[in-house]
Amino acid sequence: MARPEKTLKIYGVPLSQPVRVVLWLLLYKREPFEFILANPGSTRANGTRHPIFLAINPNGMIPFMEDPDTGVAIAEAHAILVYLCRKNGWYDLYPENPAGCAKIDAILHSHHRGLRNASVGFFAPNVRKDLHFPEPVVDIAHKTFSRALRVIEDNQLNQSRFLIGNEMTIADLASYVEIGQLQPQFTNLFDFEPFPNTRRWMHDMAQIEGHNDVHACLTRLGDISAQEPDIETIIAANKLGFATLAQRQSLTAN
Repeated sequence: MARPEKTLKIYGVPLSQPVRVVLWLLLYKREPFEFILANPGSTRANGTRHPIFLAINPNGMIPFMEDPDTGVAIAEAHAILVYLCRKNGWYDLYPENPAGCAKIDAILHSHHRGLRNASVGFFAPNVRKDLHFPEPVVDIAHKTFSRALRVIEDNQLNQSRFLIGNEMTIADLASYVEIGQLQPQFTNLFDFEPFPNTRRWMHDMAQIEGHNDVHACLTRLGDISAQEPDIETIIAANKLGFATLAQRQSLTAN
C-alpha cells in the first residue's frame, strides 16, 4: 500500500532512547509514519552532522520530526510527544486541561537531570564509545539515576499503577525507554531487585501495544554487562529495529 503524501517523518536510529519513545507513541496510537535513518554524530550521508540534515535540523539532534500536514519541524522527544498528543487529541495520554498536564510536565522537564542518566551512566558508555564519557561523569550519572529511580519507587509507583495515577501517560513512555533498557532481558546493566514497584511497573509497560516492536533492537543487542558490543552487533541491532518497524508499519497499513 502506498504511503500517504502527508505522512509524518521521524529521523533517528532504533537504539536511541528518545527516538524509541516517539516511535512507541506512534505505534501505540497506530499513527502512520516514515522512519528515516539519521546516524548520530556522522558527517556521512544519512548522518546527523551531514550538511543536508543540518539544513533542516540545525542542532543535529535526534529524534527529529517533520509533519508535512502542518509544516511543523522540531527536535526534542518530549516536545514531539506533547505536540502529537495535542494535535491528535490524544488526551488519554496528555490531558487537555493544564492542571491535568502539570504532573506529567514535571516528570518530562526533570527527565534530563534524573532518569535520562540511565543512558548517560549505563547505556552510552558501553555503546557510544565515540562520546568518551569521563569516569567522574559516569559515576555522577549512576548516582543521579539511582536517586531518581528511588524517588519514583517510593512515591509515584508506591501509590498507583503508573507514574501519574492508574492510567498510562506519555510520562510513563518517556521514563520506561530509559529505565527499561537496563533490564536483564535487554542490556542487563542494572540490578532492579531492590525496586519491586518499578519491576511491577516495567512488567505492565511491557504489555503496552508496540513495546516489543520498538524494543526489538535491544533484544538483538542483548546482555552487554560483561562485554561491550562490537560495532557489527550495534549495526545489526539497528538494522533489526528498522526491519521490525517496517514490518509493523506494513501490517498496520494492510
